[in-house]
Amino acid sequence: MGRLKELRKYVDSELNRMEDADKRNSAIVHLYGVSLVATMIAKKRGLAPEIASMAAMLHDLYAYKTGSYDEHEHKGAKLAREILGELKLTDEAETELICSAIYHHGDKLVTDTPMDEVLKDADVILHCMYDLSKTVKEKEQARFEKLRTEFGI
Repeated sequence: MGRLKELRKYVDSELNRMEDADKRNSAIVHLYGVSLVATMIAKKRGLAPEIASMAAMLHDLYAYKTGSYDEHEHKGAKLAREILGELKLTDEAETELICSAIYHHGDKLVTDTPMDEVLKDADVILHCMYDLSKTVKEKEQARFEKLRTEFGI
């Protein structure tokens, strides 16, 4: 089994513990959606698509498991490090890339490392494109406009 597939199996088992079916479905849609978009962005930008996809699969897992978004980026990075250590799917450098992206994904107004930016951008695309009736959040507007230009949408 490939390591991304193994990570998805792990994430699925965690999400399947959620009792509320609507929240569980939203979590699945969000994590898998951001994962797909992150893969596409990473490929376009010449970065590691599998690492981007793995970061995206884990980026909000802490919030979904606990129901808390309080510092979920920082706590999520810690959880991701534990999961990746347990599953032994990544080397130290890959783990750092993934955890950094998760740690920084909430700060959409700051530019960080290229992999951090992939996760932020994938998250913004899903936020803005999933429900077109919703207004784009102020903190995501500039980033979304830049992405629309980059992708010609």
